[in-house]
Amino acid sequence: MINRVTRGRAFAAIAAIGVVSVTLAACSSSSTSSESSAAPAGSAAASEQAESAGGATVAVSLITKDSTNPFFVAMQEGAKAAAAEQGVELTVGSGKQEGDDQGQIDLIENAIAQGQAGILITPMSVNVNDAIKKARDAGLYVIALDTPTDPPDVVDITFATDNCLAGQAIGQWAAGKLNGAKAVIARLVIFNDRMVSVDYCRDNGFLAGMGIDVVDPTVMGDEAPTGKYTTGKGGEYEIVCLEATGANEEGGKKGMETCLSKNPDINVVYTINEPTAFGADSALQAAGKTPGKDVYVVSVDGGLAGVEAVKAGGIQATSQQYPLLMAKLGVEAIKTIADGGAPPSNTSANGEFFDTGVTLCTDDPQDTVTAAPQKDAQYCIDNAWG
Repeated sequence: MINRVTRGRAFAAIAAIGVVSVTLAACSSSSTSSESSAAPAGSAAASEQAESAGGATVAVSLITKDSTNPFFVAMQEGAKAAAAEQGVELTVGSGKQEGDDQGQIDLIENAIAQGQAGILITPMSVNVNDAIKKARDAGLYVIALDTPTDPPDVVDITFATDNCLAGQAIGQWAAGKLNGAKAVIARLVIFNDRMVSVDYCRDNGFLAGMGIDVVDPTVMGDEAPTGKYTTGKGGEYEIVCLEATGANEEGGKKGMETCLSKNPDINVVYTINEPTAFGADSALQAAGKTPGKDVYVVSVDGGLAGVEAVKAGGIQATSQQYPLLMAKLGVEAIKTIADGGAPPSNTSANGEFFDTGVTLCTDDPQDTVTAAPQKDAQYCIDNAWG
């Protein structure tokens, strides 16, 4: 627990890692609107807010994997709004792209040097674990958002979707939709040179949801390439490919093209997120395949563009997450702790993280889905981020 509040101070910009610093403080301590205006550090409004909170401003860093993925952009916006409401000085930064471990490490070390109250982070990989431990040893309260660390206790707590359940839900949906037909599967993941929890949990969750035996839930690609899936009516399956995409549209397109070159009869496409799905959809259509008719594309995230694609038919089912809620709860938790309050507790079924919920978005619900509630695309559009 943090027993002190820290002097507010914005970081210097670090151009080499594409950091964007945003210092926010509410104009009034009574403000609860997500549209609260921001006051720069050192301004009269910020000073007044700090005095009402006990004479010092609580400073927090949000460190995302990148600042271009709509999921992380939404998370940043959610954190900014919460910081404005809470009178928290927030610095937002990220690596250049997925895989930029050093960018995140540099930002963690800056938060330590500034004596901040806490860090919110979507951890890139196990390579940032030592830096997180250093931050906690220095007295910062560290919360992982969306991506659990490996092992989970590297951070104080994680606020996240249950990514394993998110994957299971789309796997169960795909098995139900196949209705006993052979599954010819393409899997488009983030990395091929490391195992990251959000990557292996969604991917192996998808396989488990279909009823395909997963050998090690923390390893991708060790399952039998052919066999039987058992969910619903069950049937034969063949895994054509496991392609790294960087979790972006360009990578999704290239990965899908590679998979189709191996087997043009693919009829199920698992994608790590919706930008990847958009790229896959482009490659599929270029190959003369119609998503929803010739092939089923499933994904995870539930951003506005993603669930609009569900309604339009480009994606058949996606698991919706709530990044704004993750960020909001994270900012509020560190503010509470810095002010002497109690830390949050885990709420997930396995007791390892604070579960922020998941919904399966589809206009074609399947009786085989048990891992998450199913809602139509319009419901998910109404509740989407981005």
